[in-house]
Amino acid sequence: MSALLATEAEWIAIGPPHSIPASETVVDNGMSTALSTLPPSFDESQFDIVLRRQRIRSKGKPKFTAVPSRFLNLTNDFEFAGWGSIFQITLSQDDLSHGDKALSHFRSQQVLGQFEASALAANDILGGVFYTLPSVFAISSVNSPLSMFVATLTLFLWRPIMEELGSALPIAGAPYTYLLNVTTKSVALLGAALLLLDFAATAVVSAATASSYLAGEVAIPFPLYVGTILVLVIFTAVSLAGLRESARVASGVLALHLLTMLVLIVASIVAWCSDGTTQLKENWTAGHAGLSPASSLRQIFDGVCIAMLGLTGFECAPAYAAKMRPGSYPSVLRNLHIPAIVLNSTMMLFVLALLPFDVQTEENVLSLLAQKAAGRWLRIWVAVDAVIVLCAGVLTGILSACELLAELSRDRVLPRVFMATLGFTGAPYVSVLSFVGFSGAIYASTGADITVISKMFSVVWLAVMTLFPLSLVLLRFSRPRLPRVSKCPLSVVISAVVVAAAVFAGNIAIDPTIAGWFALYFLILVIFFSITDNKVNILRWIYWTYDQVPLLHKSRITRNWGGGLVRLMRRLKRQEVCLLVKTDEINHLFNMILYVRQNEETSCLKIVHFYDGFVPSEMEANAKILDEAFPEITVDLMLIQGPFSPQTVSALSHRLQIPTSLMFMSCPGPEFQYPVAEFGTRIISL
Repeated sequence: MSALLATEAEWIAIGPPHSIPASETVVDNGMSTALSTLPPSFDESQFDIVLRRQRIRSKGKPKFTAVPSRFLNLTNDFEFAGWGSIFQITLSQDDLSHGDKALSHFRSQQVLGQFEASALAANDILGGVFYTLPSVFAISSVNSPLSMFVATLTLFLWRPIMEELGSALPIAGAPYTYLLNVTTKSVALLGAALLLLDFAATAVVSAATASSYLAGEVAIPFPLYVGTILVLVIFTAVSLAGLRESARVASGVLALHLLTMLVLIVASIVAWCSDGTTQLKENWTAGHAGLSPASSLRQIFDGVCIAMLGLTGFECAPAYAAKMRPGSYPSVLRNLHIPAIVLNSTMMLFVLALLPFDVQTEENVLSLLAQKAAGRWLRIWVAVDAVIVLCAGVLTGILSACELLAELSRDRVLPRVFMATLGFTGAPYVSVLSFVGFSGAIYASTGADITVISKMFSVVWLAVMTLFPLSLVLLRFSRPRLPRVSKCPLSVVISAVVVAAAVFAGNIAIDPTIAGWFALYFLILVIFFSITDNKVNILRWIYWTYDQVPLLHKSRITRNWGGGLVRLMRRLKRQEVCLLVKTDEINHLFNMILYVRQNEETSCLKIVHFYDGFVPSEMEANAKILDEAFPEITVDLMLIQGPFSPQTVSALSHRLQIPTSLMFMSCPGPEFQYPVAEFGTRIISL
């Protein structure tokens, strides 16, 4: 009989609030008096001590359940992880020193002022004038200046949205990281696929346009598509050489571009005053010949749809918001927006006023405008500026893609090989070569048709911009307590989604084949990310198929495949993740573990609680219950004495050798004293 009795450690006791049951004895004036022996009332009977016996926790052995393994030739120790443990840890001085250094390094990167931060994205958004003008003129004709002006005004909807997101989550890698913190990982990967496609289109369109401007000034002994490939190859080599896009280099390129555009504007004004309005009248008359008011409105709308291509680069600013000085992000968005309104619309008007119709759709139309306005010297200057700015766009596309691929590698979507660098340059060669190969495949599959890629670029950019209002809606719903400075009206958020949807549909209506190209590349990336993010599940299906064929277990060639698959799955699930928790509420802990099970491939999970005074009363008991509730995951409880701060979290990361990107926490409230970006963790719950 004694063998059946459980020891005290095998039971979990959940006690009632302190009260006196109906059958207890109380002391009155020094005499003991028995209370009523009647059954307790309903209110009194709600509280009792609940004893729940746990399963025997055999150290070093897996947790078994009554559910058998689905695999015929595997024991249950493959399906089920080992029992968790409870640790009490004191962070060493070395760990804390590492935490201080990590935080100091993060803060030291917040050095970009308004102009420097603006320059990084401004070279893209202001350089877009070189490849946008011909496409818009081909669609909107004499209504092109109005179309471009209306298109630039739409960014007034996005600026407050992006400001609120940036104040709530000032982290790198947006909008992928926005989605990762407000929704599931699979949804965030849709955003990552769109971003990577956007970067690829940026690189290809910039390279092709730079080649066109070069071919317009000098006789090149090869076709334009060869020139585009050469530009991509050259800047692949530059990227592998270890050159990083810096704020100073970007500022220098931007200063050259702004000076060039200013000189071109002044020269165009002088030429317009000298030549008069004759050319403008001729173009206006020819453009409106036989055109009804309805057709004119359709031209303007179609032009707006294509003109969105001239705003590409605006989506890049949030990606490096974490490196900007505090409070400068709204000014950076303003600095990107206002010059785009002035430059794009003004250049459209000058082309219409000074050049005849037959040259307005030429890919080097701004060089032709410079020739008309001031002569050969300005044409060469504009062409050189175009090549420099557009090549900077190629480099920006490559480096932005490498940052995204590194982020995906840290989140275990891509293998760690994507973070591998060349020893003598530090360049992430796997990421560079993979991205350039993907960009080259896009260019080749379209038959080197830059028009198709430009139209698809506009659609991809719209899809990326739609992620911002959607992220804000999800943030307000899923993370409403997250501290933020500005708050955008919901009507603006809805308007941005409606405008993006209308312009997206307009681009598809102009050329329905664009939908096919967009869907093709997008699905390729989504399928690729789905495979890399669900490696263990796919391997389980492969092993199950292998398990169902007895012949494969007997063949000398294939009989060892099963063991290799099992070892690979175990290795992939070995990466530990941490849950940083404040409360011992079991429903909260359960939902956080459920998120990990659904979004991360791991069998090792650590619940971490920092404490200064006392540990929540049910923390240990609930950790044991959850350890039993998830037999496929080893759930450890780690109690760490000390404050919950960016320094201690980074110190813990150093102690456990778990990156902060694999540490998850609940949403901080308005009274939280630390910026969420300093933790480097992921927010996964309300």
